[in-house]
Amino acid sequence: MFSIGPYTIESQVLLAPMAGVTDLPFRKICRNYGAGLTTSEMLTSDTKLWHSSKSHNRLAFEGERAPISVQIAGSEPEQMANAARQCVDRGAQIIDINMGCPAKKVCRKLAGSALMRDEALVSNILDQVVAAVDVPVTLKMRTGWDTENKNALSIAKIAQSAGIQALTIHGRTRSCRFKGIAEYDTIAEVCANLSIPIIANGDIDNSEKARQVLKSTGADAVMVGRAAYGNPWIFTEIAKSLGNKTLAATPTNEIKKHTIEQHFKELYRFYGEGKGVRIARKHFAWYSQSIGQSNNAVKAFNKLTCPLSQLELVDALFDRPIYH
Repeated sequence: MFSIGPYTIESQVLLAPMAGVTDLPFRKICRNYGAGLTTSEMLTSDTKLWHSSKSHNRLAFEGERAPISVQIAGSEPEQMANAARQCVDRGAQIIDINMGCPAKKVCRKLAGSALMRDEALVSNILDQVVAAVDVPVTLKMRTGWDTENKNALSIAKIAQSAGIQALTIHGRTRSCRFKGIAEYDTIAEVCANLSIPIIANGDIDNSEKARQVLKSTGADAVMVGRAAYGNPWIFTEIAKSLGNKTLAATPTNEIKKHTIEQHFKELYRFYGEGKGVRIARKHFAWYSQSIGQSNNAVKAFNKLTCPLSQLELVDALFDRPIYH
């Protein structure tokens, strides 16, 4: 348990914001299974682009459990501050700033992890965003731009001085992207020198790893990213191992089937049936790995074109695994 501003975060395991994954339906499921906090997909700070369906969906919070955290990305301080204000006007209760995304299309605009190369600009952005809103502002970043330029501690100190109220560190540089083993020594160094909550991110894929990372770094919490693909139950596993006694036991197959079906129904409702069916396909590919289905099941699912047929196949797979 730790706090971000006035909000008590009951669980020490959080869901990482991930473009194309952590939409409203998936965030709600992960919260139900023990994620202490979820954050929206990265939202551009250019509010002129918010009229698109993509931005509209990223600003949808209906039925989401508080505190509602929205991540913004950009490189212009005034634009970032304005975006933060407008997010709060729409219901955001925490603003998260993205300085960790390694994607080329983001870094080309000097946003995401590219910002770590310009500490003066980082300071300006953080100062302006914190001053613009009356809700907590958090920051997600990496250990540096590349292995020769690791400046996580320097930026962390800038962030704390600016009034950032929690800091997430992915234990890789931008140049590493998602390759190699996450480095936790940098996170430990930051934890030893700061007083605000620090969240460790990178390669957290089971309860034993979560406990090890918390112990070795001194972080207040861990953040799960790719390991949550098709596996929202990982939050139950980790949270229970860290002492959360309020969660139910590890989900049975019946509960897993119900979760997948409810997830897909939420996708159909949220996106409309046509788009919902298409998005369900990628989630089913991930779920199939968690529930022990073969690639044949994925191929069969991808041929289906309506919600009812998708739900019927999910039901059939649990009743009789016909695609092993």
